[in-house]
This record gives sequence, C-alpha cells and structure tokens, in this order.
Amino acid sequence: MRICRATKDGADYHNLFEVIGFFLHNELTASGVKIPCVRLAFSVGILLSLVWSGSEAQARESAPELSLLELQKILASKKFIDLTHEFAPGIPHWSGFPDEQRKTIYWYEKQPGLMGDGFLTEVFTHVGQWGTHVDPPAHFHKGLRTVDQIQLKEMILPLVCVDVHEECAKNPDYTLSVDRLKKWESDHGTIPVGAFVAMRTDWSKRWPDAAKMANKDSQGVAHYPGWSLPALKYLYEERKITASGHETTDTDPGFATTKDDYSLEAYILGINHYQIELLTNLDQVPESGAIVVASFPKPKGGSGFPARVFAILP
Repeated sequence: MRICRATKDGADYHNLFEVIGFFLHNELTASGVKIPCVRLAFSVGILLSLVWSGSEAQARESAPELSLLELQKILASKKFIDLTHEFAPGIPHWSGFPDEQRKTIYWYEKQPGLMGDGFLTEVFTHVGQWGTHVDPPAHFHKGLRTVDQIQLKEMILPLVCVDVHEECAKNPDYTLSVDRLKKWESDHGTIPVGAFVAMRTDWSKRWPDAAKMANKDSQGVAHYPGWSLPALKYLYEERKITASGHETTDTDPGFATTKDDYSLEAYILGINHYQIELLTNLDQVPESGAIVVASFPKPKGGSGFPARVFAILP
C-alpha cells in the first residue's frame, strides 16, 4: 500500500481511495482492541488533509509570478481618480501664507519686457504648503525628515477611505473617533499595516471658495472637521499606517486652529510620518480596496511641496 499525493493536474486520487478502502474494509486493531469509529474517521481526515495540502502547495509553487509589464497592463486597465486640486493664485490657503505669484519670462513670440522667446517658461512663487500638498515631518520638527527624505515605497500604499461626510454635514465641528474607525473595520476588515488613511468629509466641494472652506462664524471662529488624537494614535501606533490625508486646510478642526492649536498635525509629523492636505474627489473612491499614489517633487531639504495624488480603483 502506498500514499500518493495529487499529481500536478489533480488526476491521481485513485491511490487515496485505495488507502481509505483498506481502512474501511479491514477492522483496525491495536494490541487486539478495535479502534473506535471516531479514531477511524480522524485517520481518514488526516489522509485527506495530506492530499489537499500537497495539491495546494503544488498549485502555489506552479503559479508564475506576474511580470512588471503584466502588472502595468492590469493597473492601466483600472479606473484612476485624481485626488488633487489644480492650484493657482487666489486658492484657499492658510491665512499666514502669502498668495502665489506667477511671472512669464519666455513666450512663443517676441514680447517686450521678457527674457526671450521660442517657448513658454514661467516663474512660480509660492509656499511649499500650497494647494494639495505634502507636509513632511520637518515642517513642524527641526531635524526630522524633509520632503526629499520620504522614501519611494511610502508613496504607493493601500488606500483606506473613512467616509464621514454625512456626520460632517450635520456637524461641521466633527472629529474622527476611534469608535468610528472600529466601525470601519467591522465593515471592511482590519486597517492594513502601511496604509494611507484618508478622511472623507466632502469639504473639498467648497473649493475654491476660501470663505466656505474656513466657515467662520460671526465671532471669527472657524468650523470645519478634523481628526482626534485618540484616532490618530490608534492608526499610527496600533494599526501602523504610513500616512494620512484630509480635504480641509488643516489636520486639526477649525475650532482648534482658531486658537492656534495645531497639536494634531504636530503629533503626526513628530512621529516622523508625512501627511497630505487638501485632497479632493474622495467621494469617487471606495472605502477599501483601492491603491493611492502620493507623488511630489524632490526639493533638497524641502519643508513641503504641492503634490499629485491619485487613486487606482479595484
């Protein structure tokens, strides 16, 4: 009698049934005592497990790894969603920053006052935190990572989108809680290690109206949603995410930033992670299953820079 695992094409189960038939046809004994039926069933179960595990292992070993070209073709067939605002002079920005300036220095045809002609070249003058942008740790903390020190593998991540836009419509001072994150996990599974977590508030629908984005009352207090420290600690310390992002101008809610309280942004950057601010189109991505690409230029020692962020849908 021999035990034979399933062959590569899954056809050789005949020997398995011979073995099972042998056990069933003969009364199994040990020291003259018959083995109970439960033990017999257990023995058969082990044999089945051996065969199926061997078959699965062979299938895994024989499955070819996708080439990068094949992977690119798969990704290219998916739907892409741009999560980035266009930027220009006059867009919403932090009140302490100057507006963007643009100057044309070369034009296609000769123009008086320009440096030359034959092509178009412009000079852009704006702060790093302009439009949809990346905040590196060094933005708040001297000695921590600058934009150029963010690793490439931190720019392509699983996207977790926590949809709280209905809550924000009812309460513009809404802050994301740990309970809400656990509700997301009960619906979609554990937040993946290394994920990018975006908070969907639909605040980007107010763009590019700066007054609507700030949503100040008669006393000058801003009212827009934000994160909470317990939620951020849960994400970064327990779930080990890589980065986070939001649609508002700040990590902290408006009622906090009105008092110059930016402690939540300081927390994220202080643990040497980056964030993306002023995202858009989060209403067009699923809550789970997508990939996010957060890309940006590489200014040496940069404290921030406009970013190009997009999602690839499943």
